[in-house]
Amino acid sequence: MAAVRTAIVTGASSGIGYATAEGLAHAGFTVFGTSRKIANDGPKGVTMLACDVTEEASVSALVADVVSRAGKIDLLVNNAGIGMFGGAEESSIPQSQALFDVNVFGVMRMTNAVLPVMKRQGGGRILNIGSILGVIPAPYSAHYSAAKHAIEGYSESLDHEVRAFNVRVSVIEPAYVRTVFDQNGMEPDQQKAEYDQPRTAVAALLRDVMPKADLPDVVVKVIIKAVNDQAPRRRYTAGNAARMVSLLRRFATAGLFDKTLRKQFRLA
Repeated sequence: MAAVRTAIVTGASSGIGYATAEGLAHAGFTVFGTSRKIANDGPKGVTMLACDVTEEASVSALVADVVSRAGKIDLLVNNAGIGMFGGAEESSIPQSQALFDVNVFGVMRMTNAVLPVMKRQGGGRILNIGSILGVIPAPYSAHYSAAKHAIEGYSESLDHEVRAFNVRVSVIEPAYVRTVFDQNGMEPDQQKAEYDQPRTAVAALLRDVMPKADLPDVVVKVIIKAVNDQAPRRRYTAGNAARMVSLLRRFATAGLFDKTLRKQFRLA
């Protein structure tokens, strides 16, 4: 009988993280979900623990706690993240740093804390929840898109480095997913009047798209596949929209892709 695998899922109090933690528990994992404050109504079958991925001490304490309870960590799903929509010049450097502190450096802190455990036990998997916006540009989402592009490069480089220890790293790339993510993003802290109209248009686009977006379960199925693949890929698109965009980016001419992108974002 195979040993029960242990997983950590960050940002598990809602959205993709919630669904992922619950899905992994249903698949037989012992799952520890995290949120900045312990969620009393967390995913079914999941032990929720407090962790702030922007704090080194909090991350270290979480990993030590999980190891003391389970003895190992087979899977880390780096899901915690925040959004930000607006013109690139509308966000101050401190605000941009705050975004990167969660979406990029939070991933690095968690990974650095978990890797010694995985190397010591002889293997493991790390899945970073990226975005199709880490593959294509996203007007009025420059900082979020830049963070997701960073995750792509970091994950691929890391995967090459840790294979010698039987650890594999993959990025999951969803497109729009039906969560409250769009409602929980940061507002630009230096808004400029000339961007009011396009910023409003992008917000309207999100409102239109979200009711028709993929359910989190679509992403969970891809995560389960990535976890169980004997020869894992470095990138997994999640959902039809993400696959179509990825293919368009790869095979369309630059001019056609540019025109299609601007039409999608309702730009002149």
